[in-house]
This record gives sequence, structure tokens and C-alpha cells, in this order.
Amino acid sequence: MAATNPIQSNKRRARIASVASWVIICIIAFLFIFPLYWIITGSFKTKKEIISSTPVWIPSQWVLTNYENLMSKRSAPLFELLGIAGPTVPAAIRWLVNTVFMAVVSMLLTCLTAAMAGYALAKKRFFGRGLIFTLIVCAMALPKQVILIPLLREMSALKLYDTIWAVIFPIVGWPFGVFLLKQFAEGIPTEMTEACRIDGASEWRTFTDVMFPMIKPGVGACAIFTFINSWNDYFMQLIMLTSSKNLTISLGIATMQGENSTDFGLLMAGCALASVPIIIVFLIFQKYFTKGITMGAVKG
Repeated sequence: MAATNPIQSNKRRARIASVASWVIICIIAFLFIFPLYWIITGSFKTKKEIISSTPVWIPSQWVLTNYENLMSKRSAPLFELLGIAGPTVPAAIRWLVNTVFMAVVSMLLTCLTAAMAGYALAKKRFFGRGLIFTLIVCAMALPKQVILIPLLREMSALKLYDTIWAVIFPIVGWPFGVFLLKQFAEGIPTEMTEACRIDGASEWRTFTDVMFPMIKPGVGACAIFTFINSWNDYFMQLIMLTSSKNLTISLGIATMQGENSTDFGLLMAGCALASVPIIIVFLIFQKYFTKGITMGAVKG
């Protein structure tokens, strides 16, 4: 009986493991992609196909009725700046602009403040540094609902209630962003900042020219997390926003539903419209997101 070649046996096992891995990855990818596929195709289906008891995988007739209903039910000014109202557009467009503005401004402010706080906590030695970082870590486990009443009182006192800023400012102080960028800043050699100090560079110059470019992958990951977190924070938007013109796309679509019926086509059209910006942002920051995760997983 011929002996089994160990090299061929190892190659066979590696090939089987590779095929099994690809099969598992394809199944998981399908499970994640299918809901998005169902929403996008459903937004182009007729009402009969949407409520059909037999699933319609591909629309027999691609229609724009759902998008027309979404765009025609309400209208609002595109923007309001210093008391000046912009041109009148469908309310869904205004809601989408509100949501994009909220998410982008939250992302920029959070990344800037978290990067500066992470740099200070990682590279500066000052009294109370450990206590501050401990409070930040504890705040990560604190549900937002616990501080909801103080936030409401604070926004009302600042005359910001029922404005987009009432949703933006509570997101800016995101403890996880500070924690994430502190971990990245700790991986930067201290000799880099000491060399800048010897050359006479100011703290701001050291941060902008040396530290920030080196933690850019972490900033990219923080940007994606912040954008998604602010975009999906339905609860805070529901509490802070009441006027129709100030609603986000998710709140606006929810207000267009009847009490005794649900227009699933309208919902799918709104969800498909709302998914476009967040997909674009992920594609733009995907390189930094992947690099940020891999760098954060390796010490030294």
C-alpha cells in the first residue's frame, strides 16, 4: 500500500480549508447584502408586489411611484440661514440635507476634539490625568438615556432645542472617540514630540504637523464610527427635534406614515435614499477604516 505524501495531504487540507472559508464568507456577505438589495428593489416595486404573500425577488415592472410619493407629499425650504429661506424643495430633500449636515459636522467636530484630547491624555503629564481618563472610560458604559433630562434642560437653556445643533453637540463629546485616538497616540514614540519641542515648535504646531498625520488612520476610523453613530441616533433626534423643517430623514419618513396603515413602498424609498450618503462616506474612508482597525490590533 503506497504511503500518503504529507506535502500533498497538507495541500489538500489547505485547499479544502480555503474553499470552506470562501463559502462561509459568501454566505455571511449574502446575509448582510440581502436586506439592502430587498430595500432597493422594493422601492421600485408596485404596491401589489410589495404586499404579495409570495416574495417577488425582482420587480416585474420597475416604477418610480414610491419616490414620487416621497417627493410630493410635503415641501420645505432647502435651508434657512440668518432668517433667509432658500428655495422650496420636497421635504425629503430638506430632511436629507439636515441629516447630512448633522452627521458631517458631528464627525468633523468629534474627530478634532477627540484627536486633541487623545494627544493630551497620551503624551502630556498633568495632575488628574488618570482620573479624567477613568471618567471617560466610565462614560463609555453610561447609557445616553440616563443623561437625557440634563441634556434637554441644557439645550433649552442655550436656546438650541428643536435645532440641528441640539443633536450635534451631545455627540461631539463622544468618549469612545477620545479613547480610540488616545490609544493611537500612545503608539507614537515620545521622542517625536520631544524633538519638536527642542526645535522650538509650539504645542499646536507639534499636534498639527507631527501627531495628527501619524494618527490619521485612527481619525479615519473615528470619522466612520462618528458618522454612523450620529446618522443612526434615532432616539436623540426624536427627543430633540419637533418642527417638520428640522427633522432628519428617518424622523421625516416616520411622520409620513398613517395611523392605521403602512406604506412600505414609501418606507423603502426613504431608506434607499437615506443609505446613499452613508455608503459614500464608507467608501471614501474605507482605507483609513481598515488600516485603523489593523493598527489598533497590534501593540508596539
